[in-house]
Amino acid sequence: MPRPRSALIALALAGWGLAAWFLWQTEVPDDLRLPHVEPGDAVSAGEERAASDFEEFLRFDFLLSQVAVVGALALYAVFGPRFLRESASGRIGSGMLLAMLGLAFVWIVSIPFSVAELWWSRRHDLSEESYGERVLGGWLALGGEFLFICLAILIVMGLAGPLRDRWWIPGGAVFVGLAGLFTFVYPYLIPEQEPLRDPALSASAREYARDLGVEGVGVRVERVGELTDAPNAEAVGLGPTRRVILWDTLLDPRFSDDEVRVVLAHELGHHARDHLPKSIAWYALFAFPGAFVIARVTRRRGGMRRPEAVPLGLFMLVALNLLALPVQNAITRHLEAEADWVALETTEKPDAARALFARFTTEALADPEPPTWAFVLVDSHPTVVERIAMAEAWAERGGR
Repeated sequence: MPRPRSALIALALAGWGLAAWFLWQTEVPDDLRLPHVEPGDAVSAGEERAASDFEEFLRFDFLLSQVAVVGALALYAVFGPRFLRESASGRIGSGMLLAMLGLAFVWIVSIPFSVAELWWSRRHDLSEESYGERVLGGWLALGGEFLFICLAILIVMGLAGPLRDRWWIPGGAVFVGLAGLFTFVYPYLIPEQEPLRDPALSASAREYARDLGVEGVGVRVERVGELTDAPNAEAVGLGPTRRVILWDTLLDPRFSDDEVRVVLAHELGHHARDHLPKSIAWYALFAFPGAFVIARVTRRRGGMRRPEAVPLGLFMLVALNLLALPVQNAITRHLEAEADWVALETTEKPDAARALFARFTTEALADPEPPTWAFVLVDSHPTVVERIAMAEAWAERGGR
């Protein structure tokens, strides 16, 4: 007979797999077959080449930035405890100081790559942001991360005191709760919001929300036109804070009203299919195993109850996030594909969807068919050609 511990592990793995299977289900028909679409069917060869060259630089900039961050944190994991031999801040206060120092190193190491990304975007007329704004924005973003990390350190070290290596069990639950709280309040953290003032688009948004059963979800416009020409939109919030955010760059003459309607239906589809709660549930499936691994690895430093273990814990957190990135991207692409399908079902505008997706290449320089390694490691959305193929498959399937 298997030992009780082995049986418990097997039960946990089975539960993880069952939960993942339920979360993976979408309304995209199981028998849907996407037709083959060549990039040349959507954009010109010159536009395809320009987008490919643009994103190639950003991919390698991203990879190099991740190598630099992981390398810096690896060094910090080894030498970090030396920065705080003696401290009057107590056990938890010392751990938070070490976490703050580690995040400062991450910010410093990331600056050159962030500046290089901005330089490349400015060179291709996709950004008007200044270098000072980018560096300051990175610092402010780090401040938000610092608050989250310090709260996490406070919770983890507080739990690890009495629970020692078993802190990961309630700790995982707390992290999931924090993720839900952040998702709930995030709509209030987005700056420069205003109502959608186009009467026709507002009427369409209300119609789509009613059809999808999310009547309470409003639409707001974020003013970003002074910083970028790139189009974007997102579904944010939980429960009463749910809303759709459109960048004002989507509302300029480059995009037709029907194309914007596809975007509206897509983002409302995220809410209608509970993609944000599902994303929190997916996070839970990774948070508990990740917390367990951190608890096990940091035992060599006395566990997370000791401040000396904080640098190693930070390194493990970043390393695990990087290792999980391909799986997380696959999950996000799966949800985005369902939102595309919902948009097609709701608007019944496959031609507008094709034009919209092609415009992501011509206006945002999205590579229509990226290399496989980049698609797996970097891309959180289906490729442009895959999205166009879905529009064509829907039209063939629906006879439209």
